[in-house]
Amino acid sequence: MTSIAIIGGTGLTSLEGLEITSKETVSIPYGDPSGSISKGKLSGKDILFLPRHGYDHSIPPHKVNYRANIDAIKQLGAEYVIAVNAVGGITDEMQASTLSIPDQLIDYTWGREHTYYEGGDSGVEHIDFTHPYCETLRKSMIAAASQADIAVFDYATYAVTQGPRLETPAEINKYERDGCHIVGMTAMPEASLAREKDLCYASIAVVANMAAGRGVGEITMEEINLNLETGMDRVRSLLSAVISSL
Repeated sequence: MTSIAIIGGTGLTSLEGLEITSKETVSIPYGDPSGSISKGKLSGKDILFLPRHGYDHSIPPHKVNYRANIDAIKQLGAEYVIAVNAVGGITDEMQASTLSIPDQLIDYTWGREHTYYEGGDSGVEHIDFTHPYCETLRKSMIAAASQADIAVFDYATYAVTQGPRLETPAEINKYERDGCHIVGMTAMPEASLAREKDLCYASIAVVANMAAGRGVGEITMEEINLNLETGMDRVRSLLSAVISSL
């Protein structure tokens, strides 16, 4: 059984250094995951890898089948899940290409299939979400970053928006007043579904751009892709370091 799964976000549709041994297709009642799940070795450990938006990056944030993704990696034996999220920086310290290990989130999404417990045969369950990210995995990631001399912020409140459009400056101002440091579109319901499945789930958030009204001029995909090139190099280094330590 493979106990570590990595969910890749924008900029991480493949995992450098992953020795793929098989690609797994899982039959589940929630529809299809974002793709087949790669099974292999990274840093000497057995891992699972699934790109959240598909291997060709064709699935927008609001169309991701989060329930299918989480259920599939659970069925394949995952205990730890490291999610990689491309985000916008709201506060001054969250500059382009920086990494953070979020500790809180605020969910501004709507209309997404967000639970496995919908009454009837599935029952009703109210999970505790005081700590939306697994503290055990967060601490391991922060320690691994320190040992590998990779700069990360050991906190961030993640504002999760619906997408796929980017936000207005007025919305970003609201999120900052609400206490958010970064903004993105994919942390929910992924994090709460992982909790429902008793998975130890944490995130590496890489800043792809300054949020609307926080930078100069309009936000372009060219800017985002350029920043992700640098940020994802650090993400890959951190993934190798933390996987070796788990």
